Amino acid sequence: MREMLKMIFVLSLICGLSGLTLATVRQATSERIEEQVMTYVQGPSLKQIFSNYDNNPVKDRKTFDLPSGPITVFPAMKDGKLTGVAFETFGKGYGGNIGVMVGFVTDGSKLEGIGITTLKETPGLGARVVEPEFRDQFSGHSTDKIALKKQGGNIAAISGATISSTGTVSAVNEAVNIFNQIKDKLPTAWES
Repeated sequence: MREMLKMIFVLSLICGLSGLTLATVRQATSERIEEQVMTYVQGPSLKQIFSNYDNNPVKDRKTFDLPSGPITVFPAMKDGKLTGVAFETFGKGYGGNIGVMVGFVTDGSKLEGIGITTLKETPGLGARVVEPEFRDQFSGHSTDKIALKKQGGNIAAISGATISSTGTVSAVNEAVNIFNQIKDKLPTAWES
């Protein structure tokens, strides 16, 4: 019995130390990991959306608190003036959530465009939402009504990938709702 208690104590001690070590490593690397995700996942999407900016949207990002949780907003600036903003929302695709970076002109009247950040869609079908033929339909699109053609809009769905197309449009519409919640804070958020 005594040997069993000793063994339980030693195993508990090993598990406790391992857990503490993992927690410490996670805490120490979390900022670096977040920066890498911002640079190598969100960054390329921002380049697909904005073409005329001279700042670093990833470095200049700000977080806004909303009732549904915080949202990270990336600014596009030219000569120190805010020209557009973008942030990531998610829509339900066939293989899971589709991450969509949605860019807006500063007044929110139209979209700058979209970029896909993450997806697990079927290659050759749903994964085609990343292709310019689909994404470019959103550039300059009014934020009033964004819908697929079969739902009365003017966005052409990808043939054979209606779920992925619907998920992308859903993410864009969610972004429009979020933009309307933060638009009053945007003009002064990046003032020097």
